Amino acid sequence: MILSFSKFLHGFSFLVILCMLSCNGEKKKPEATEHKYTNALVDETSPYLLQHAHNPVNWRAWSQEALEDAKKENKLVLVSIGYSSCHWCHVMEEETFENEEVAKVMNENFINIKVDREERPDVDQIYMTALQLISGNGGWPLNVITLPNGKPLYGGTYHTKDQWTQVLTKISELYKKDPKKAEEYSDMVAAGIAEANLIEPAKDFKSLTKDAVKTSVDNWKANWDLNEGGEKGVQKFIIPSNLSFLLDYADLTKDDDAKRQVRKTLDKMALGGIYDQIGGGFYRYSTDDVWKVPHFEKMLYDNAQVLSLYSKAYTIFKDDVLKNVVLETIDFLDREMLDENGGYHAALDADSEGEEGKFYVWKEEELKSVLGDGFELFSAYYTIKKDAIWEHGNYVLHRKIDDAQFIKEHNLEQSKLNFIKGEWNKKLLEARNKRVRPRSDDKIITSWNALLINGFVEAYKAFGQEQFLEKAESVFSFIKSNSYQNGKLVHTFKKGSQRKEGFIEDYAFMIDASLRLYGVTLNTEYLDFAKELNSVVGSEFADEASGMYHYNEGNDLIAKIIKTDDGVLPSPNAVMAHNLFQLGHLEYNTDYIKKSKRMLSSMVPAITESASSYSKWNALLLNNVYPYFEIAVVGNDANILVNALNKMHLTNALVVGSTVENDAPLFKDRYETNGTFIYVCQNTTCKLPVKTVSEALRQMNNF
Repeated sequence: MILSFSKFLHGFSFLVILCMLSCNGEKKKPEATEHKYTNALVDETSPYLLQHAHNPVNWRAWSQEALEDAKKENKLVLVSIGYSSCHWCHVMEEETFENEEVAKVMNENFINIKVDREERPDVDQIYMTALQLISGNGGWPLNVITLPNGKPLYGGTYHTKDQWTQVLTKISELYKKDPKKAEEYSDMVAAGIAEANLIEPAKDFKSLTKDAVKTSVDNWKANWDLNEGGEKGVQKFIIPSNLSFLLDYADLTKDDDAKRQVRKTLDKMALGGIYDQIGGGFYRYSTDDVWKVPHFEKMLYDNAQVLSLYSKAYTIFKDDVLKNVVLETIDFLDREMLDENGGYHAALDADSEGEEGKFYVWKEEELKSVLGDGFELFSAYYTIKKDAIWEHGNYVLHRKIDDAQFIKEHNLEQSKLNFIKGEWNKKLLEARNKRVRPRSDDKIITSWNALLINGFVEAYKAFGQEQFLEKAESVFSFIKSNSYQNGKLVHTFKKGSQRKEGFIEDYAFMIDASLRLYGVTLNTEYLDFAKELNSVVGSEFADEASGMYHYNEGNDLIAKIIKTDDGVLPSPNAVMAHNLFQLGHLEYNTDYIKKSKRMLSSMVPAITESASSYSKWNALLLNNVYPYFEIAVVGNDANILVNALNKMHLTNALVVGSTVENDAPLFKDRYETNGTFIYVCQNTTCKLPVKTVSEALRQMNNF
């Protein structure tokens, strides 16, 4: 149906040519002390919405009341969706939404709604799906014109002022002349959105095989960029779920190609301009195919997942290059994204003083002035030469070769280079901090902070530094204190915010984070919280027809959303399937394990066809088709042995411990006062207890 539906949309008279431009960053304007116009967004707390509070457009935040007013006034609804660091969103604001003539047309003919996609990802998902069905593309700003009932009539991204005026006039005229045809069209769009979210439940588990995993990866390999890492294409994106899965796959299958591809990608990312070579942390994506010139905004979700990925990679490769990325990224997060009250902000803008990347790039004369005699070696290390200039005489710091080769070519020792780099960074950070800083989006998003908890936990497991565990527990405490109200999670927190929505990604990611904290602390309060959230998910988000979970609690949108594919965030349904799998093994709950398998089984066709979009599911497939171990450590010194096990990369293993008597299935009747024992189990069958990690590893190899 989707194919014929798309053809229908393509030929329909309401479809205006779409301008599909990708979102980069935002332009920043100096704040005015007095404003000619003020609209309802002035009462919001979202930085993105507040940036539009003084447009001449009568913007309102998304609400059912706004749609009801549209029905009463028989007006079309204009929904404009973006986020605070979206460059083209703000170009369109300055060119179009600040124009009084355009605003007059909008105000007279439409109910105008502005949406921060990071506050209302459910609204964004609905209308992005519509746009992708129509055109096969998407992007932000996402501008949709709907009927008063919210069903889409038109969709596009960035428009110039003249294009937008033409769209408004054309759609308004068409609606007034033929409302019945408009309704017919919008019904078709809504039906397409609903169909795009249909999942056919699996009848059995026969598709869960090793061949399915291998086929998926084999199909995927053709898209790997073997020279630069990542995937082939004109841009490079950081997709940690993909690389994390491939690490596990390589370990279980001994696929050296997959292992090399991951290491190549990690190394190229760390050398490239996509990594902030001076301040640490990763930008959102590379605008080229060699990781050199990034889009300069920094997102919490990228850097949170990078912590997990590089920490995990370190347990395999044991290379300080990977460790340094983790340490520098944590330093960046604490320095620039940590809220003074706890929790971490959502994003840093790409622009400062109206120019993208201005805060981060360097001119040669600036570098010479700051570094003095150190410039010559610095220029060799960071590729400061004429053919590497980005634009306007600016350099994006990046490296062509790794330290090992650089040391050899310049007759240095690693310790000496490390010292020199430290001096460079100190001087350049000091100089950079005198510049006008990019704006921070200071929303604290529950799901993204949950990913950061995981990042800190994985760093603690890999490196054993207590401060990382303390950070993880601190973020958890902040979320539980501020974003957990009356037994429900809210998606975003900011002082004064009236937001009450919580989405499946918040619950799924927080359950995952709670289970990981339980695994390293042995504190059952984290396990209890995971179970509490899981109960809410079962009662409020379950979709009986598909066996999955829908994105939001209510049914006030035009269609339900069932998010199964990975993007920059892992699929919340895949994470929930992992959670059920984990809880099932922790509690010997066969119903949870069966539900997890049913969810996974329905996704196998998609996994094999498009592995790069379903890596979180593929990781669960590994858990199901290769031996999966429950490793229970019981006794007074359980923490010590659990930490020792966690320093290793144990693919397909659940490691838990207890220092006290515990009636949970994995610990029941196993506590003894005279020693600490490791029980290696598989499907509730356990080997005889052993006292050392080496003995436990032998049991795993010979189970």
